[in-house]
Order: sequence, then C-alpha cells, then structure tokens
Amino acid sequence: MDLFEYQARDLFETHGVPVLKGAVATTPEAAFAAAESMGGRVVVKAQVKVGGRGKAGGVKLAENSEDAREKAKAILGMDIKGHTVHKVMIAQAAPIESEYYLAILLDRANRSFLVMASVSGGMEIEEVAHKTPEKLAKININPNVGISAELALEIVRKGGFGPDVEKGVAEVLVTLWQTFVAEDATLVEVNPLVKTSDGKIIALDGKVTLDDSAIFRHADHEALIDHDAADPLEALAKAKDLNYVKLDGEVGIIGNGAGLVMSTLDVVAYAGEKFGGVKPANFLDIGGGASAQVMADGLSIILGDPAVKSVFVNVFGGITACDAVANGIVQALEMLGAKATKPIVVRLDGNNVIEGRRILNAAAHPLVQQLDTMDGAASRAAELAAK
Repeated sequence: MDLFEYQARDLFETHGVPVLKGAVATTPEAAFAAAESMGGRVVVKAQVKVGGRGKAGGVKLAENSEDAREKAKAILGMDIKGHTVHKVMIAQAAPIESEYYLAILLDRANRSFLVMASVSGGMEIEEVAHKTPEKLAKININPNVGISAELALEIVRKGGFGPDVEKGVAEVLVTLWQTFVAEDATLVEVNPLVKTSDGKIIALDGKVTLDDSAIFRHADHEALIDHDAADPLEALAKAKDLNYVKLDGEVGIIGNGAGLVMSTLDVVAYAGEKFGGVKPANFLDIGGGASAQVMADGLSIILGDPAVKSVFVNVFGGITACDAVANGIVQALEMLGAKATKPIVVRLDGNNVIEGRRILNAAAHPLVQQLDTMDGAASRAAELAAK
C-alpha cells in the first residue's frame, strides 16, 4: 500500500524522523487555516501517488495564508497523470542549503534489504543512477542485524556525505530503519533530505509503501487505506475474500493456486498474440475452495468488468476435486442467471477429472466450452475474446 506524502510525514514524525510542520487540507479554506497556524511562507503540495507533481504545477510556494488559499484553490481538482487532486499538504517552507537522498527498500532479488544513499537529491533517483551512478551508494542490509549507529555512519560515508552532515544524516538513517521495521514497510524513501541554512537535517518529502500482508499486525494501518482510489472490482473482491488483481486485458482468469494462475496469465498472453494482442484481464486465485458461492463470486466480479470478453477457468484438482469444481461452476451459473453473458472456457485436470468433465457435459450450459489442455483452452479463450 502506497501512502500519500502527508501520511508518510506523520509516520516519520511518530518514529522520530525530523520533519517540518505539515497539515492536510481538502478545501482552500482549510489550506488558509493551516497556513495561518504555521505563519510565514508555506508550500502547497498536491497529494497524489505519482511523481512529477512539481512539473505539473502541483507544488507551489505561498508567501502567506491568503496566498496559500489561492494556491490550494488552483491545485485542488487538478489532473496529474490521470490522478485527480482531492487533498493538498500545507508544509512549512524551509531555507534549503543542500539536497540529498536516502531510501530503504526490500531487495527481492537478493532476499535482503537495501539502503540507497546519494548526495544528489531533489531529482528522480533513476536519473542519478543512469547519469552519475558513482553518486548513488547501494548497501545490502542483513535483516537480522539491521542498521546500528555505527553502520549508518559507514553507509553515509560511502554515499559521499561530507563530515559536516554525516552525523546528522546517519541519525536520520537509523530512524528511517526503525520506521521501516516497526511499520512493516517495503519502501521508505526521503527525497529530498535537506540541510537547511541553520545546519539542520530535515526529511522534506517522503514516500512509504507498506506491506499489505502485514496489515493484521497494524490496526492503525486500516485508516491509511485510500478507499476512493481503489479499483471498485478489487474492492468488491476483497470484501468477498477473493485474491483478485485487475489487469488491462480481455480474458478473465480463474484458477486455483497462485502458481497455476500466473502460468495461465502467461499462456493466455502468448495465445493472444495470434488474435490481435488479446491479454489477460485479471488475476483471480480461488485457492482450495471452489464452492458454488466462491465460483459465483469470482465469475460475478470478472463478468462485471466491461473489458472482459471471455472467461478461462483453469483448475487442477487436488484437495478440491474436479467434480466439486464442476458442480461449483454449474451452480454458480444458475445463481448468476442472466448476469452470465460471456463465453466460459473450462480446463479441468487432476483429481476426479473424468467425473468433473461429465458433470459439465451433462449440464450442457450454452456459455461453457471444455478443452482438455491448458494451451488449447487458452487459445480458445483468446479467440473468443477477439471476436
């Protein structure tokens, strides 16, 4: 789960990361009140989960509270790369002397955590990595050891930070690590981390991504969810305890087991190349439970996607036998009735496959087609979606 900047700032403050005063506002009047409480110059910043806000006009310096109201009025409602601005953050302005970069992230490839540090902050870090890679230090962290004060100092020195700031930056890095661990984050980034004219080290802008799988450990994370931005189909699937991710294709996918579903996405994408670039429309793993209700819920969500032109149900019977899956499909179609309007290609294999196929053949539902192989079924589903 990606957080808004103001949410990241609040988490930073909770864990002792040095930040400036900030408040979120949804109206120009609220922006005025926030700026008035801070006094002096403030920065009005669009709250969207996408980069390039500054270039799009979503970050403005305001000289006073009246100016903040006008800047907020101009920014609220803006479209920034397809994201509508519903909130702005009013942040205390800072006299910046230098800008740096710090991040801690999950390094999946090396099964560890990675710290990235650079004296070139305030710009896209990808640009730094591409143009001046020598200015970006990357250090893997042992999860069992973490980041001590001594290691933090070693890291910032490798990043090229001078003796005048290395102690302050190292202290920030330790608090970022504490935030990363305590909040079950997969990314904690500060860009820029700044040195102000009076020598303070401040996290001026931050990004935080939290691990959705760890939300059961954090009751307070529920309040951080941006329900307005959630895809309605994904929200509906979550409410029904289905593991669903919407994609941008035309073939709806239902399978049992994440590995099988991922393989199904691949074979459908490959088959779709023969039919004008047809692609999978979703990831939906029904796990071991292919009851009529689970199948009906899954089909209902997929059929509710107007982009879906066909559905591919790919199941390998194990603990849940193929006859149970077949009965689930038949009963699900009865439950859906007229809502089921798109062709459904079914491939069953594994435990009780013969009986499962017999059940579907006996039902003879006009929307259901059976094929014996995964490749053949994927090709047929792609063909139907292309019509």
